Amino acid sequence: MELRKLTWDSPASLLEKLIQYEAVHDIRSWADLKNRVDSDRRCYGFFHPKMPNEPLIFVEVALVEQMSAAIAPLLDEHGARADLSKASTAIFYSISNTQNGLRGVSFGNSLIKRVVDDLLSEFPKLRSFATLSPIPGLRQWLLKHGDAVTAQWTPKQHTAVAQALGVTAPVQIAQLVQAGGDVQQWAETHVLRKALMACAAHYLAKGMDQGRPLDPVARFHLGNGARVERINWAADLSSKGLKQSLGLMVNYLYDLKRLDKHRDSLAQGKVPVSAEVDAWRKGW
Repeated sequence: MELRKLTWDSPASLLEKLIQYEAVHDIRSWADLKNRVDSDRRCYGFFHPKMPNEPLIFVEVALVEQMSAAIAPLLDEHGARADLSKASTAIFYSISNTQNGLRGVSFGNSLIKRVVDDLLSEFPKLRSFATLSPIPGLRQWLLKHGDAVTAQWTPKQHTAVAQALGVTAPVQIAQLVQAGGDVQQWAETHVLRKALMACAAHYLAKGMDQGRPLDPVARFHLGNGARVERINWAADLSSKGLKQSLGLMVNYLYDLKRLDKHRDSLAQGKVPVSAEVDAWRKGW
């Protein structure tokens, strides 16, 4: 497998493949694509010698000063370029598999390692490697299984959420999800915001099936040794983001010294999460 850096100077036929195969955040135009391969960005693809012009998987990276909390600034083609002299963090904000016939074949672990090595060789001051990832299974899971989560709420929590929703306690999860279209309006202290954050933390920390994370993006990154670092409110307000996860996104942190430890923890059925995420899960 060959790792290649893709730039604006790459062949147009190859750049067109990025537009075609982008699976996380649609590339809307050539200007959008140019932003994603600009000087403060990196894009890498894995290629096989027998398919030299067809990426098998590619990752888009933003070089920033701190861990990103929303996708819109990263996709803003009119935004200012980052100051690379101040960049301390590499954000993997889109990873796309391109070949249906290779689904189930994991390139992720090797890809992340190779990309991190390449980035460090170019930017030795980088200290953090993290993602800004969607939570595609969250809304659907909540509608199917969320009442089991709300059943653990205290009567006081049910009353507070019911009052905010204008319904009668106890709250049904569908009532909370239905109100999720107004997430932009909920301040940090809003009880509905706290309730949804707690539900998301439970999904990411405890949503497992036969020892594997239910969420497909979580399964990919946690399987590669990352941990659930931070849940971000109103991070993706696109129609897709609201439909899938009520606008929430998550940072998975690749702590290079703890990748094996995190993989071992996951193998034992325990999702590695930060203290912040664990606190959301345990109480609000």
